[in-house]
Amino acid sequence: MAVGLGPMSTLHPVPGFELGIASAGIKRPGRKDIVVMRCAEGSTVAGVFTTNAFCAAPVILARKRFLGPVRYLLTNTGNANAGTGESGLANATRTCAKLAELAGVPENAVLPYSTGVIGEPLPVEKIEAALPAALTNLSVDNWADAAAGIMTTDTLPKGASRQFQHDGVTITVTGISKGAGMIKPNMATMLGYIATDAKVAQGVLQDLLRDAANKSFNRITIDGDTSTNDCCMLIATGQAALPEITSASGALFAALKQAVLEVSMELAQAIVRDGEGATKFVTVQVNGGATHQECLDVGYAVSHSPLIKTALFASDPNWGRILAAVGRAGVPDLDVSLIDVYLDDVAIASRGGRAASYTEDQGARVMAQEEITIRIDLGRGTCSETIWTTDLSHEYVKINAEYRT
Repeated sequence: MAVGLGPMSTLHPVPGFELGIASAGIKRPGRKDIVVMRCAEGSTVAGVFTTNAFCAAPVILARKRFLGPVRYLLTNTGNANAGTGESGLANATRTCAKLAELAGVPENAVLPYSTGVIGEPLPVEKIEAALPAALTNLSVDNWADAAAGIMTTDTLPKGASRQFQHDGVTITVTGISKGAGMIKPNMATMLGYIATDAKVAQGVLQDLLRDAANKSFNRITIDGDTSTNDCCMLIATGQAALPEITSASGALFAALKQAVLEVSMELAQAIVRDGEGATKFVTVQVNGGATHQECLDVGYAVSHSPLIKTALFASDPNWGRILAAVGRAGVPDLDVSLIDVYLDDVAIASRGGRAASYTEDQGARVMAQEEITIRIDLGRGTCSETIWTTDLSHEYVKINAEYRT
């Protein structure tokens, strides 16, 4: 049911970054559910991680290790290894140790990632048995297969790629992500992996990823649930014949920043377009806020409202639900007489009440579209924020009711 999401465009190989896929049969026999990624020696790695207090064992381990020399990333689907306590941490450590042994690298050079059902023991033996095949499969050309390998309830794999020239050298930025449900931003709500062959100092790379996540992955929501397993990683392999980027300045940094942001934005919006049961891709744009935070508060109040989301699914221009959400967003001293609300270009509310020009037919026309913009002007200042979300359909309930069966 993905909204406006088709086959992935070309995913350019990133020199110094290889991907291998194999089947461990964790949830379904024969499914390619193990992805191993190998970074060139000397790569720098940045990461952003879920803020959920019940974060999964692999998140705990990856968060501890990613600042050190990283050579391998190990992802399994079908099991989140979350809510598993000390045994879960021991199992994540064991799978990393096995991969390190097979690859001949220090154990701390392997980062684990898991996605799937929460609260079930990680099937370590199945994962260990699949690792040799994943290592044998390693190739710079395996981005598309890896994008499929990390899927859970996704209906389509998600990938994006950009290239640019600097001083006659081609720089590549390529990424993949997974996510369709349990999506609510609080760092980068999904699993995502982005790599570039630029050489970037770790501190600069970390700031670059954090900024990109805040403008993309941290601006999406499907159901308001922040996952236990969210991670987004940015790897710089340093294989391009250009000087190291050591500060957030200069033409090379600016071009790299733009490419990383474009890849992040495309991946983030693909998650929304593939939201579980989604039939609408909805942009919620809040303008005229006194602060960015109050714009976000209003945007999320609208994006998370079950009443608004079900109205979107029904193509029902029940605009009173939008006003109600704005009013309960917690903005201090909100003057509703200054607020205007639009569906695309149709004014539905002006100065706190129904717009004089509005007709039900106009609203119904917009709500029937697959892609809709809800624009809210608060009339309080100059700050703006944009959030991307979905409707709430029968299919969403069905998918999540049957997820473990």
